[in-house]
Amino acid sequence: MAITEFLERNAKLYPTEVSLVEINPENQPDRNLSWREYNLIVASSQGRYRREMTWKEFDTKANRFANLLLTRGIKKGDKVAILLMNCLEWLPIYFGILKTGALAVPMNYRYTSEEIKYCLELAEVKTLVFGPEFTERIEQVLAGLKGIRTFFFVGENPPGFADSYEDLVKYCSSTAPAVDLRDEDDAAIYFSSGTTGFPKAILHSHGGLVSSCRTEQNHHSQTHDDVFLCIPPLYHTGAKMHWFGSLLAGGKAVILRGVKPEWILQAVSDEGATIVWLLVPWAQDILDAIERGDIRPEDYHLSQWRLMHIGAQPVPPSLIKRWLQVFPHHQYDTNYGLSESLGPGCVHLGVENIHKVGAIGKAGYLWETAIVNDMGEHVVPGEVGELIVRGPGVMKCYYNNPQATAEVLRDGWLYTGDVARMDEEGFIYLVDRKKDVIISGGENIYPVQIEDFLRAHESVKDVAVIGMPDDRLGEIAAAIIELKEGAAATEEDINNFCLGLPRYKRPRKIIFTRVPRNPTGKIEKPRLREMYCGARLVEAQTTK
Repeated sequence: MAITEFLERNAKLYPTEVSLVEINPENQPDRNLSWREYNLIVASSQGRYRREMTWKEFDTKANRFANLLLTRGIKKGDKVAILLMNCLEWLPIYFGILKTGALAVPMNYRYTSEEIKYCLELAEVKTLVFGPEFTERIEQVLAGLKGIRTFFFVGENPPGFADSYEDLVKYCSSTAPAVDLRDEDDAAIYFSSGTTGFPKAILHSHGGLVSSCRTEQNHHSQTHDDVFLCIPPLYHTGAKMHWFGSLLAGGKAVILRGVKPEWILQAVSDEGATIVWLLVPWAQDILDAIERGDIRPEDYHLSQWRLMHIGAQPVPPSLIKRWLQVFPHHQYDTNYGLSESLGPGCVHLGVENIHKVGAIGKAGYLWETAIVNDMGEHVVPGEVGELIVRGPGVMKCYYNNPQATAEVLRDGWLYTGDVARMDEEGFIYLVDRKKDVIISGGENIYPVQIEDFLRAHESVKDVAVIGMPDDRLGEIAAAIIELKEGAAATEEDINNFCLGLPRYKRPRKIIFTRVPRNPTGKIEKPRLREMYCGARLVEAQTTK
């Protein structure tokens, strides 16, 4: 079956019930006011902005956009990219693409102009849907974009090269297009990258998306009465696949555009949220704000909040112990996954295993796991090896990259590149990552991109970037810099030079010293991590 069938079912079973809510605490509704058919509430006393839609409206919007795409020549197998901040339009657009038989291609909103161009061309995108935040970036590479026939702009005052999504979609049919969709049909392309920093296009099927719905609902027992608070970006497999549990149950979800502790607790309180997925920095900020007395849990209605779970980056066990001291009635869970495995869930701790905090868990629902040595042989409990997973959510391939596909897919198993061990009870613990990707605040940072950038500085001879444990972000990028003989540079000089990088890629720590390399010329990053991270790295690396 196709995942779109769940949406159509909910529209029939719960037509007038709320499916999605968007809350913008910063009260910036300017680009969304044209969606008049939605309930619009501006609570001036709180400076908050709120919109909602029912399941019937959700399905209708998806159908209208699907039919708009069909009028523009989009057909089964084509690719349509989404470059939007979290908003109420995001998911109807996603499902509208799927209803045509085309592939949805979510884009990271942190991408630079060149990264946008690279990914659009890698995925062979024919149509791009984007918001006002990205106009300038797209214009910088517009002349060089190949293959894109149509641009749809979500917001008011579209640029000259794009059509107004909102002006056109309202005139399209609200009837679902007659497109035959099956389990094996291609559904979506997500982007990932290894240590080289060059994104790979990850191809998933409708059957894979459906399986992730079932895995998520099995893990977190979503019912029709649950309310899911979604804060992470929807382009990320983690956010969307956790929401899939709500889709399967027909429950309400709340999209919160902001991460301040008081905004999170207010949204939980006002919307009656029962399930919240947090990243480590947000959980840390909530606890810190409570301990400082900036916010008081008793000022909010939080008794219905039953589950807090974390994923996407290393989770310090000490953080969870602190959390349960403040919220002792909460269930806690953690999930491990990759974009290649459709996000979270291939490994799952389980709320019943709170005594195992520090482990990432066991094989998730519908999944298998193993830990193998370099020859692909299973290792015994306690022995370190590479974590591999197998299940219905494993990607079909890296799109147009058979060599990279062959490196990670073998006999149906996905080789994660993560080093792990298993205890006698079958619980898996991450030991280290083969890849040098830094996960900071749930976002991947690729050291080679920062290293290449810093090497352009006139005083820099060599540089290595590593992840350093951080209580709030999980990890931060630290740059170890070796200066040219006779050259001088200060930390301030390097930080000013790094203003040319996107904010999230800028190193948070600068260390001036020699960069060690082995006899073959490779940087000895394990040695650097041992020197500058020490024992804290072991505690921090407990989950992804």
